Amino acid sequence: MADEAFEILELLEKEAPAAAFEDLVRRAREAGAGGAELARLVRATDLSLSIRALFARRQQREAGLAALVDTARDLTLPYDLDALLKVITRRARLLLGLDMSWVTFDDLPAACSRVRAADGHASALTIGFTVPLDGGVGRRASDSTAPFWTSDYLPDESFVHSEVIDEVVRAEGLHAVMAVPLQYDGSILGVLYVADRHVRHFSPDEVSLMSSLADLAAVAIEKARLLEETRHEVVELEQGTTRALDSSAAAVHLRQVHGRLLDLVLGGGGLGVLAASSSEELGGALVIRDTAGRTLAAHPPKAAPGADEAELRRLLLDAHTERRPLRLDDRTWAASVSAGDEMLGAVVLAAEDTVTDHQVQLLELTAQVTAVVLLLRHGVAATEGQLREEFLRDLLRGSSQSAQALVEHGRRLSVDLDEPHVLVAARPEQGVRGRAVTWTSSYAHRHHGLKAVDGDVVVLLLPGTDPEGCARRVAGELGEVLGVPVTAGAAGPTADPTAITRTHAEARRCLDALTALGGPGGTATPGQLGFLGLLLADEPDVAGFVDGTIGPVLDYDDQQYTELVPTLEAYFDSSSSPSRAAESLHVHPNTVSRRLERITELLGEDWQKPARLLQVQLALQLNRTRQVLSRGRRPRSGQAAG
Repeated sequence: MADEAFEILELLEKEAPAAAFEDLVRRAREAGAGGAELARLVRATDLSLSIRALFARRQQREAGLAALVDTARDLTLPYDLDALLKVITRRARLLLGLDMSWVTFDDLPAACSRVRAADGHASALTIGFTVPLDGGVGRRASDSTAPFWTSDYLPDESFVHSEVIDEVVRAEGLHAVMAVPLQYDGSILGVLYVADRHVRHFSPDEVSLMSSLADLAAVAIEKARLLEETRHEVVELEQGTTRALDSSAAAVHLRQVHGRLLDLVLGGGGLGVLAASSSEELGGALVIRDTAGRTLAAHPPKAAPGADEAELRRLLLDAHTERRPLRLDDRTWAASVSAGDEMLGAVVLAAEDTVTDHQVQLLELTAQVTAVVLLLRHGVAATEGQLREEFLRDLLRGSSQSAQALVEHGRRLSVDLDEPHVLVAARPEQGVRGRAVTWTSSYAHRHHGLKAVDGDVVVLLLPGTDPEGCARRVAGELGEVLGVPVTAGAAGPTADPTAITRTHAEARRCLDALTALGGPGGTATPGQLGFLGLLLADEPDVAGFVDGTIGPVLDYDDQQYTELVPTLEAYFDSSSSPSRAAESLHVHPNTVSRRLERITELLGEDWQKPARLLQVQLALQLNRTRQVLSRGRRPRSGQAAG
């Protein structure tokens, strides 16, 4: 037995296969060993095989731990997340000698998991592949926060299957599958899978090894995420620092340019020098314009805005209202030249390339310096604008000054009130806003008139004798600028400053009549509205209507003691028949004919046209009613024929 024991030790030392131990027992049995001795020999060989298996498991565990240490060392390298996931899947597959491995992250908003990395796959499982959250060993592992495996995936009914995952398993020919949750600080980051194309039972050591790998991988993944976030923050800080430095340098440059331009104009440099210097700083063509759109200076000398004039005018009104330069297109910007609320002009930049924020700031500085030049040239323009508006308000209220004093006052403000003027009252459909006020100021300045704002109405006193044409032009231009209908009433002309109050009242009555008739965007004068203005006015001016319609006939009768008014009444009562009118007046028909000719001379050739005729008849009726109510005017009879 001692010899056999010694031989067993030699077999252990040589790491002989199990067959060699079995051969030793066979030879002892053939040599006629007794039952007790043979039993001890069998027991010794079994213990020897157990010892050898224990050593083998220890060697395998040591090899696995060594591989795990190598993996841990590998995972400490500074990978980005995608590269790190590739390393993890490769290490997981090789650690247990399996055929495939992959990592998925949950996408909760999309209610799925997405494959972020895979190793050893044939075709079905690709990066970005989505699987539902409601099945498979991965969901079982996530729910239990512990590894879960199956030796043969498809026939195993111990978990909920997902058809999508089953199709992948079939396509890849997989059998054994293990899923290990990637946990960090109590949160599930994703799931690590390993799989084999053969039926395989994973040992506890293998499951433990994969669990350890998953823990290391989770730490590495979180570290990679933090590293990426840190890199992004560093990049943002660098960009912020760069922007701050650029902003600081730009601010210094702006101050230097502003100072140079101010020194230039305060030293006597005009608009031409300013345009040339600013154009060089801005890197493009620069045009300085007045409120009427005329070019005051440009560089290059023949530069022009190169834009539609109506569109440019609207843009400038917005720029003045918003107090900042505005963009017409990528290369064309415009800024208002302002002093207080008064618009003095504009600067327009046509750049060589897309305009930057720095160029916009330079353009705004150029507009400010241009305002200084224009103020030095024109004096106190802003104060004068306020004085002009206050002067018109005084005229509209009914000034207590004499006509001569008002004319002198107007001349000091460059307004000739002893020349004919018309008054326009305009109401935009959406009310008076910043752009409307700016446009009104510019329009009054361009046409040497006065402007005021009265609630939702802009009022313009303009030189001229055509109230109808002025109303159309004001409503058209202002409506185009605002993009909404503008209703306008106009009256005049008048060369008497003390009559402006009455003229304004007539224009407002026309405006109110148009509004009452529901005609936004229309224009009207007292002559156009006729008796409709009288009927629709809040305070009808009967005397004004009568005098405006048949006043010359009434005055002629009073001065010449004629019978033109009774003749008109008889003429209308007889259905416009001169002979029947003569019968009712007891005069010869030729007398009636001569009187009608005189009436035509006084009222004009069109007094018998239908629209005018109706107004004449209404004026006669109102005049007769006034006489009856006054009871102070005795009817005339037997006076000489006209």
